[in-house]
Amino acid sequence: IVRMKLGDVIPDFHCDTDRGRIDSFHDWIGEGKWAILFSHPADFTPVCTTELARAAQLAPEFDKRGVKLIALSIDSAVSHRAWIADIAGYCAYGEVDKDNFPFPIIADESRYLSEALGMIDPDEINASGVPLSARAVLVIGPDKKLKLQILYPATTGRNFDEILRVVDSLLLTAKHKVATPADWKVGNVVMIQPSLPQDEALLLFPRMAIMDMPSGIEYLRLTPIPDDFSFVSSSDSSSHPPPP
Repeated sequence: IVRMKLGDVIPDFHCDTDRGRIDSFHDWIGEGKWAILFSHPADFTPVCTTELARAAQLAPEFDKRGVKLIALSIDSAVSHRAWIADIAGYCAYGEVDKDNFPFPIIADESRYLSEALGMIDPDEINASGVPLSARAVLVIGPDKKLKLQILYPATTGRNFDEILRVVDSLLLTAKHKVATPADWKVGNVVMIQPSLPQDEALLLFPRMAIMDMPSGIEYLRLTPIPDDFSFVSSSDSSSHPPPP
């Protein structure tokens, strides 16, 4: 079993999907691309259907950012293909095309990948007593390293708008020596990393502002997003909320 930590290289692997075989996961990600691998407990289940529907709705936003999506469960590729019609049907009419679903779904029937990547929820079992894959989210950078990992229990559906927000932060902080504060969104100011010396910070971020703190320590250094960073706005990413 792989005990992955942030910064670890994601193991390369082959797998079957609803679209056919992937011989190399690293090759599938490609050069210069980010990827999100997210698992779900089972096909034809209510929460999972809402999650993949929302991911499909937001797929164009992820694509604009150079991020590829791929899902996983322990069901078969045949099951995935049948389930996609329900996922598309859950969305607003015509919003997601079941015949051109925007991302593949890995068929991990042996549970090898789920086990290897730490995606099994021991408390969630099917009718046969088999533990199901949990709601894991792995964000993988162009260097094939793990940049973020979130694990939800089977009973809690994920917020894909939040995952998109996190991706925006990761893309920005991968290129500039800044960090994003709590509840940050695109357009808000960011914070200069504490490790950056003051003279260098002034050169890189001439619009820097330092917040006065009771301690007198000048560590809260704020700056707008650098002008040379090309950002895709996520302001319209919630324009098509999932149906009730």
